[in-house]
Amino acid sequence: MKRIFRAVALLLAAALLAGVSLMQRGKGQGRYEMQFFDSFDTVTMITGYAASQEEFESQGRKLQERLRHYHKLFDIYHSYDGINNIKAINDAAGITPVKVDQEVLNLLKLGVEMYHKTDGMVNIAYGSVLSVWHSYREQGMANPGDALLPPAEVLKEKEGHTDISNLVLDEGASTVYLKDKEMSLDVGSIGKGYAVQRVAEYAKELGMEGLLLSVGGNVCAIGGKLDGAPWRVGIENPDLESPDSYVGTVGLSGKSIVTSGDYQRYYVVDGKRYCHIINPKTGMPSGNFPSVSVLAEDSGFADALSTALFNMELSEGLALVESMQGVEALWIMEDGEVICSKGFGFDEKK
Repeated sequence: MKRIFRAVALLLAAALLAGVSLMQRGKGQGRYEMQFFDSFDTVTMITGYAASQEEFESQGRKLQERLRHYHKLFDIYHSYDGINNIKAINDAAGITPVKVDQEVLNLLKLGVEMYHKTDGMVNIAYGSVLSVWHSYREQGMANPGDALLPPAEVLKEKEGHTDISNLVLDEGASTVYLKDKEMSLDVGSIGKGYAVQRVAEYAKELGMEGLLLSVGGNVCAIGGKLDGAPWRVGIENPDLESPDSYVGTVGLSGKSIVTSGDYQRYYVVDGKRYCHIINPKTGMPSGNFPSVSVLAEDSGFADALSTALFNMELSEGLALVESMQGVEALWIMEDGEVICSKGFGFDEKK
């Protein structure tokens, strides 16, 4: 509950930074917001402009329903009537190809692309290892006194079933097949970001402009504010004991910012914190720094890259970001120091 409260507090802070109010401004347009908690296990907040609260919420519910649809498509734990989702693909591993929606194919293509761009530091075929960590983390959170690490031999055996080349995408037939029956997909590193990007594009189709869409650590700005200024978005403080929910802000207009960190989903074993982001090179949770945020035009790309950067040493990640056009990143170190790529545009909280 503390983590959920912190997430809501940050979203409210971002809303205040954006100047959200019911005060009418120009051509009868007012700023409004709505929030819900029914997709991707996190709080979603939509902030934007409309002639009335009723009109804004009517449009917002369309975005909510679209986001919920992506949640079902990319779910690895539950089945839904009439939907062949990621769970259906995993269930059919080594048995048969599964016919899927084009959005699933597009997501998996992005996952393969990002695997190669990051030298395997983000791997959607790592589900067999991630599922082990998920089980131990859930058990450890439920019974902290009995929290344990997964046995090394179990992780090593599961590691043998994470070869992304065993993922077969057939666009002509619209099918996905996992050649290794012990293999499973986990799209947690890209699914939410991809969904946010597609929902943002859907909002444009609906004629919604000047919109801020925040889904947990994924924030996407469709244009700027009504007066043309960028939205001011808070960078979350990974120090959960600090009274400050954010460490500073960044201007956002027509771009996305995605944060990966070790402070939201973790458990503690023998006094040490183990987060949910697992380094594919080691099979262990990464611990280089508490958080990294990526600024880019595409939210799915930013989501995948933030995970990869979290798994890299700072120097390696900084070099990768500097080699990419239109991409910036910000790291928060263990001692609270903030390190940015050259064009990030971070405004530190005073």
